[in-house]
Amino acid sequence: MNEKINILFRQNNGYLTTQQLSSRYMYYQLLKLVKQGVVTQPKRGVFYLEDEMQNPIDIDIESIVPNGVLCLFSAWFHYGLSTTIPHSYYIAIENKRKIVLPDYPPIVLHYWRKNQYELGISSYTKDGITVKIYDIEKSVCDAIKFRNKIGIDVTAEVLKNYLKREDRNLIKLTDYAKKMRIYNLLKIYLEIEL
Repeated sequence: MNEKINILFRQNNGYLTTQQLSSRYMYYQLLKLVKQGVVTQPKRGVFYLEDEMQNPIDIDIESIVPNGVLCLFSAWFHYGLSTTIPHSYYIAIENKRKIVLPDYPPIVLHYWRKNQYELGISSYTKDGITVKIYDIEKSVCDAIKFRNKIGIDVTAEVLKNYLKREDRNLIKLTDYAKKMRIYNLLKIYLEIEL
């Protein structure tokens, strides 16, 4: 890898945009690195090195998406419910809001109705940064609710890993399922898994 490009990646916490490049030559070098699989290009004009990227927990989500809540793949990965490593931050916001996203970090927004958005919000703090995230039971219910979009295999993995946990709370899980109108689906999945 070109030393100048490597230094730029390190200075920018593992990501670059085309505006940060000093020449067209560097841009073509980056495209070559994408083809080689050394650099990832999540969208046009944005590149990142996974090895150099900050840990997702270290990024202040609140400053980028005020009142955003980590959901779906981000939440499942955080709780160890899925082995799928998210290459974007999956963030839920209330469906009436409008957000302008920066080039970086890569974010996938989900616009949810108020009752679904507000259900099960919790938070954790690491390195002085507080991150809002849906609690584990709400995250499992989201996997069932969006099973057709994420795939049955991911849904099954999330539910299996949840049921293996000693801290699972099936009463809370069924309560959320009733509020989200997926209780009958949850019952079917639980009958298969238990």
